[in-house]
Amino acid sequence: MPESMPETSPRGLTRLAFGGDYNPEQWPESVWQEDVRLMREAGVTMVSVGIFSWALLEPSPGVYDFGWMDRLLDLLHEHGIRVDLGTPTVCPPVWFYRAHPDALPVTADGVRHEFGSRAAICHSNADYRTAAASITTKLAERYGDHPALAMWHVHNEYGVPVSACYCDSCAAHFRRWLAAAYGTVDALNEAWGTAFWGQRYAAFEDINPPRTTPTAVNPAQALDYKRFADATMRENFVMERDILHRVSPGVPVTTNFMTALSQCDSVDYWAWGREVDLVTNDHYLITDGRRTHVNLAMAADLTRSVAGGAPWILLEHSTSGVNWQPRNPAKAPGQMARNSLGHVARGSEGAMFFQWRQSRRGAEKFHSAMLPHGGTDTRVWREVVQLGASLDSLSTVRGTRTRADVAMLWDWHSWWAQNLDWRPNADHDPRERADSFYEALYDRHLTVDFAHPEADLSAYPLVVVPALYLMTEAAGRNLRRYVENGGTLVVSYFSGIVDEHDAVHEGAYPGPLRDVLGLTVEEFSPLLQDQLVRITGPDGSELSGDVWTEFVVPRGAETVWTYADGLTAGHPAVTRHRLGEGTAWYVSTRLGADGLDALLGWAVEDAQVTPRADLPRDVEVVLRAGESGSFLFAINHTASDAKVPLETPGTELLTGERAAGRLEVPAGAVRVVRLDG
Repeated sequence: MPESMPETSPRGLTRLAFGGDYNPEQWPESVWQEDVRLMREAGVTMVSVGIFSWALLEPSPGVYDFGWMDRLLDLLHEHGIRVDLGTPTVCPPVWFYRAHPDALPVTADGVRHEFGSRAAICHSNADYRTAAASITTKLAERYGDHPALAMWHVHNEYGVPVSACYCDSCAAHFRRWLAAAYGTVDALNEAWGTAFWGQRYAAFEDINPPRTTPTAVNPAQALDYKRFADATMRENFVMERDILHRVSPGVPVTTNFMTALSQCDSVDYWAWGREVDLVTNDHYLITDGRRTHVNLAMAADLTRSVAGGAPWILLEHSTSGVNWQPRNPAKAPGQMARNSLGHVARGSEGAMFFQWRQSRRGAEKFHSAMLPHGGTDTRVWREVVQLGASLDSLSTVRGTRTRADVAMLWDWHSWWAQNLDWRPNADHDPRERADSFYEALYDRHLTVDFAHPEADLSAYPLVVVPALYLMTEAAGRNLRRYVENGGTLVVSYFSGIVDEHDAVHEGAYPGPLRDVLGLTVEEFSPLLQDQLVRITGPDGSELSGDVWTEFVVPRGAETVWTYADGLTAGHPAVTRHRLGEGTAWYVSTRLGADGLDALLGWAVEDAQVTPRADLPRDVEVVLRAGESGSFLFAINHTASDAKVPLETPGTELLTGERAAGRLEVPAGAVRVVRLDG
């Protein structure tokens, strides 16, 4: 980062961010006046513009048309609307690809993508980098001191839909990256284990990307290529960011993340979070039958954690249905407000949408928007106006931070490694374990911070580790230190198995976790599809597991639950180990919701985390606090009215009413209490 640090909040924005992607280039200029009038009516405070406008800003090489953008920014400024100005580098114009067809990415099968969608970019391509730097510089020179400018928005959703390219330019870039990472080809051969299958390399020039092969590729090579692809995208972001910092100093630079969506699992957001001035995130509900508000809470908690606990901004979500899933239901009445304020409760400094006016043409014309096809006489519009008023009444929460109770370890590199070819059981999904453990904590009304495995964990009484397959020795030492100093640790199966190169740790499983867990695992015993095992407790109670079992040998740990059948019958299923001042739990099978709830009940008791049994299921309570006060958010996702205990009285900001004792939260509603004192 440069020595002169830019602002970390949108310049000139004094209220919560409310608005969305604004694409006026899709409409005649006669519509713009209506747009800004309706934005004022809805309470819009900021819009994102120019993200997909390269072809309009530079219609031919070196020929620029900024007139329409000049008029647009002036109009927005005149009406008091701040601007998140995009660099349009996610969609180079067709003239660029005609001149540089090799900038289109190539798949692992050798197929080159065509122009006609979005984000069709080889991030190693020198011509793309030159062109991206040029348009970014031109925009910064023209608008860097425009009074409407609140922040810069580089590119769009890096990694979606393409993160890795396998062309010859990428091959050459990958070799340079490997030489910088390993120094010598001998060191690479050792790290990659190239003695296996006779893959030893004599020089870096011999190495190609992990293109399609007859069978599984070297997993260490595939893992490093994921790191390389992520780092290459990040290089391009940093290039643009540094131009903006130099030409437009004092204006924060961001790019929109997609932290908890599996569609964007190719990005290491721990690394990206260190490069942006302000963390922003896009979140869309995945309507797969699960409780969508739980994933929303998880995404918000993860984004806040990537931001180091600092406030962040929800830069995109939907007012109602999206258009890119197999089935795209509308949001229920009131759900948009619950979704929006759920993000605010967990640290967002506002709620932005894709997009302002619903498109009539193009691939996303059935994606909902703030101003629907039906116009202002619609339920969505009325809810948008109401949400704008609600956010305006919550302006005092700006700058406060969400208070977490427990932590969960999260590592994109571990997922990359876990999801490579030839693992013991295809039914084991580490993301499913993370989702399930999070849901169990959510149902205990605990707010979760996420942490990198090597991060300082001393602030948390309880740390959960769901299936952390890849674990460095440093992470293992970190967890041991955490438990010895009084922490409570819960570890799920198939954790601590390999190092950062996907090499199995020396000695018995689970590698660097053996001592802290007080056990070894002699052998994995994955289960067949739909196969269940029973596990029993000392009191005769019974749980069930599926997908996975292990032959666990206690070496200091006590057995809490035991396998009652299957190959591992008689062996420990769940163990507990006291080490120093703390306790470490291990579960060696995939527990369902009841089993996870029981396990976490014991762990919460060990950690002396205050229970919240008096809150109904699906009523979430989250606290934000800071110099401007303490704010309790209560969000009722149920169809029944709820009562939330209120230890400290205060003023409910959405209604203006006083609240004391028990807070009434109507069905489907949100209440935010500014606590006295």
